[in-house]
Amino acid sequence: MTQAAPGTQAPTTPAADATRTVILTVDDDPGVSRAVARDLRRRYGASYRIVRAESGPSALEALRELKLRGDPVAVILADYRMPLMNGIEFLEQALDVYPGARRVLLTAYADTNAAIDAINVVDLDHYLLKPWDPPEEKLYPVLDDLLAAWRAGDHKPVPSTKVVGHRWSAPSSAVREFLARNQVPYRWYSVDEPEGQRLLAAAGQDGRRLPVVVTPDGSVLVEPEPPELAARVGLATTPTADFYDLVVIGGGPAGLGAAVYGASEGLRTVLVERSATGGQAGQSSRIENYLGFPDGVSGAQLTGRARRQAARFGAEILTAREVTALETCGAARVVRFADGTAIAAHGVILATGVQYRQLAAEGCADLTGCGVYYGSALTEAAGCQGQDVYIVGGANSAGQAALYLARGAKSVTLLVRGADLSASMSYYLVQQITEAPNIEVRCRTVVDAAHGSGHLERLTLRHTETGETEQVDAQWMFVFIGAAPLTDWLGDSVLRDERGFILAGPDLTADGRPPAGWELDRPPYHLETSVPGVFVAGDARAESAKRVASAVGEGAMAVMLVHRYLEQS
Repeated sequence: MTQAAPGTQAPTTPAADATRTVILTVDDDPGVSRAVARDLRRRYGASYRIVRAESGPSALEALRELKLRGDPVAVILADYRMPLMNGIEFLEQALDVYPGARRVLLTAYADTNAAIDAINVVDLDHYLLKPWDPPEEKLYPVLDDLLAAWRAGDHKPVPSTKVVGHRWSAPSSAVREFLARNQVPYRWYSVDEPEGQRLLAAAGQDGRRLPVVVTPDGSVLVEPEPPELAARVGLATTPTADFYDLVVIGGGPAGLGAAVYGASEGLRTVLVERSATGGQAGQSSRIENYLGFPDGVSGAQLTGRARRQAARFGAEILTAREVTALETCGAARVVRFADGTAIAAHGVILATGVQYRQLAAEGCADLTGCGVYYGSALTEAAGCQGQDVYIVGGANSAGQAALYLARGAKSVTLLVRGADLSASMSYYLVQQITEAPNIEVRCRTVVDAAHGSGHLERLTLRHTETGETEQVDAQWMFVFIGAAPLTDWLGDSVLRDERGFILAGPDLTADGRPPAGWELDRPPYHLETSVPGVFVAGDARAESAKRVASAVGEGAMAVMLVHRYLEQS
């Protein structure tokens, strides 16, 4: 261990710290950043791993990677004056990733008022004035106390799930996507790497059936289906009751908003999600036009907060449960699952959202998950480092994915059917894409075919006006084209339009008459479907705004209408 300076005591750590607990420092000045890291390594390098970053966004990415690996973070030091994201804003977001880490703000004398304010904003543990020389007097004593306080708490490393699979495997990609979207820490091991082979041998598998998942308790799952995987990694899959006040079907922004307001207002609420909470918004790398987040927020972070908020108010959240039918039984509304079980409630909110339409080009279906992906930009981004990436689509989701992937990809090409981006993409995204040096936009261009043996190798592109075609080398294509509502399971239980979107409120009474079968002496409430007590919110509703903010608002409004329905029942 590094020798302590005279007059100070070297930090002690238990043997369990062999996992190399992290101390992270972030400062946009490279010289200051190196100096902080140097001083930290001198004293703590033998027992802690020192990680440094030179911007708030890059530090957040590092924290998320550490979180996925299950590595503990003891202390975070952040400079106050940084572009893009100042130290307080960074620490506020870091709090969501590592709430137990001790937080320190580095400030100049002129910024002490901001540091004092940060004590209330981010529960700041300490602020240090720059320069901190000599560190033996101004830096180490503070860090020693904070590390001692951190060690006194229960901060054992989070055991992570291990996934062994093949890079170009649709089932392997699906498992990784499921775990990532449900914020389950996991480590990925390729079957072609020595460590992957060692894990397979330890699990008693020969690699012919992939993926193989090893849970933190050592259980081995081979080619697991989502319900089995969810149950084994600690996600709730079984309801605790047979009857509720409110069942929310769908865990996107509308469903999460409904769950938060339903549970917070005293309704016994259960949210049922077939895959992962967040919906399409949860897959967004960055949302910059959502109220209250001037520096933007990732979809996973926004919806992760909403999930925790709903759970804190007492809402049950069931994952990997597929709903197959909605029935009326007197005053009860019955929700049936694919496994034959059912739950019932006084009221139901349909917030099933939409899914990306499948690209009909030849070869795409066979290569899905093997180079062709739908909304998986966050999960697959690491594999795209230094590669040429193609994105199909011209709406916000495509633009957000392009900007995110462009951080590490050699080039990103947006293939847009329309004449330009302005018709379907927000102005701020168009501007950022225009300024990005490694993003090319090809308008009036579609994919005619995808080619490859086992994984994507080439694309055939066609210009919609000239009809000219060309083939390009490609290993990565992400598709964001249009949206189809996830409502087929409803059958004839509620009225839908010709595209499958659910009709509600005024849309049901456009001719001045209530919908067929409506037996109440009042017209349907604004978000009420053709079945009394069943409401719809978010993108699944006909003529909805297709925006995160409006979906959250509709989820809250639907709960208000559920209350009104219950009061009059």
